[in-house]
Amino acid sequence: MGRSEVQVLAEAPNASRALAGAHRASSAVAVRPLAPAVWTRPNNGSRMTQGCHVRFCESAEVQSLRATHLVMGFEKEADARRMMADLRDRLAKFGLSLHEDKTRLIEFGRFAASTRARRGERRPETFAFLGFTHYCGRTRDGRFIVKHKTQSRRLTRKLAALRPEARRLTRRPPAEQHRWRVSVLSGHYAYFGMPHNWRALNGFLREVRRIWFNCLRRRSQKTRPMPWSWFEQIGACFPLPQPRITYPWTPRAA
Repeated sequence: MGRSEVQVLAEAPNASRALAGAHRASSAVAVRPLAPAVWTRPNNGSRMTQGCHVRFCESAEVQSLRATHLVMGFEKEADARRMMADLRDRLAKFGLSLHEDKTRLIEFGRFAASTRARRGERRPETFAFLGFTHYCGRTRDGRFIVKHKTQSRRLTRKLAALRPEARRLTRRPPAEQHRWRVSVLSGHYAYFGMPHNWRALNGFLREVRRIWFNCLRRRSQKTRPMPWSWFEQIGACFPLPQPRITYPWTPRAA
């Protein structure tokens, strides 16, 4: 039986939305879809029933070939903690366990900032999911919104992977190098072009330009001392696409 990792997050005492994130490694246990749950709302206002809410069924021909991520949100902190306990117990039946470093319970939501400020604590925590860092923010008219920015670790890893390929193309014609960089930037904008993420997109463009500049300077001894103004002239002939937001602006009403 393979090992497993699961993440979990925390909840605000007011109506602040708590999140629970889960990361489960691949295992040989097959799963099947869950049957519709029937529940009644308890007297304490919780939307969760008193039974176990985690079901990993065993009779389907489905397997997880790679790690999966899960984020769960709860209105009440007690529900989030009970869910994490049920999940830990259920995984233990299959020889799996929660990854302590990747399992968090955090306070997140509309009232998280004000609640933490009253307790003298800093702003709400953030969490990373699908390459984005999610954090609490406000619109211009003061409404709560979940903002996204490129995860710094993902951005660093992407740039580290681009440098060897850029050096390999150093001797290729500038037009071919330009086409490759255009495809890299277009793909990056298509995935990470979320509202409020323009600054990270622009930072990625600057780094791609800097990598190209260093590669061109290494083509020969004559180009090594060339200044940045020389590269600007090349950039005018082979312009790179500018950052753009590819996802619609659809803020949810608070």
